[in-house]
Amino acid sequence: MRSWHDDWPAPAKLNLFLHVVGQRADGYHPLQTVFRFLDFGDTLNFVPRPDGRIILRTPLPGVPADQDLTVRAAQRLQQATETRHGVEISLIKRLPMGGGLGGGSSDAATVLLALNRLWDTRLSSDELQRIGLELGADVPVFVHGHAAFAEGVGEKFHDVDLPDAWYLVLVPPVAVPTAQIFKSPDLCRDTSAIIAEEWRPGSGGNDLEAVACALYPEIARHLVWLRQFGNARMSGSGACVFSEFPNEPLARAAHAALPVGMQGFVARGLDRNPAVLQAAGVQDISE
Repeated sequence: MRSWHDDWPAPAKLNLFLHVVGQRADGYHPLQTVFRFLDFGDTLNFVPRPDGRIILRTPLPGVPADQDLTVRAAQRLQQATETRHGVEISLIKRLPMGGGLGGGSSDAATVLLALNRLWDTRLSSDELQRIGLELGADVPVFVHGHAAFAEGVGEKFHDVDLPDAWYLVLVPPVAVPTAQIFKSPDLCRDTSAIIAEEWRPGSGGNDLEAVACALYPEIARHLVWLRQFGNARMSGSGACVFSEFPNEPLARAAHAALPVGMQGFVARGLDRNPAVLQAAGVQDISE
């Protein structure tokens, strides 16, 4: 049985491709993408409070507590379930902000998953996903917990089983505001939609990449270096870029060749979010 003493993972995600297939009247952009999790990310820990207060013990610089996604996630779960429980949240942050790896969304999803279990509020995955969508478009996939072909604004899922792979992820020294990319008049918004069952690993591109590279030349520079190893692309709205390798030694060899001034990490691709498995009480959460 999971206890309040456990650490909870909040893994990174990659967008293996990302197409913008239109724009709605409300300004939102229908997307198609494939989400994959990584065995690298943030870590959260929770301490119960009997007074109903939500306290973040590790605030992020420049982010007020009432705007932090971890705090907002706990508050929304409180509201949805009318629980009187409170919590203190501690976050070990490894994923870059504005990096396109879903760090804040993953943190929020792990809060929902963990507290739903620790508070014994017993919401279903679908109910948690609906709360997650109020917090951000990427939160539901982390709650859903399986690698998926996603559509809509990223909340409609078709599960996919992906081949084992390792990734070298580079972290350019810039933070990209997602809204800035989607507001650009140069963004491609009319890529033809594809059928989920027809997507194959390695196909597709990232429609946000050209705009991000034009605004942030460091992203383009990192992509140029990474493409010596084959196909490389940006994740989400950036800034992080990645290349896929069939095994760990090849990925680590590429990482060892990084020029001075470039930062990155190697991680294995996961088809399941380990936080979902932990919330379900699965004892062995390794892939």
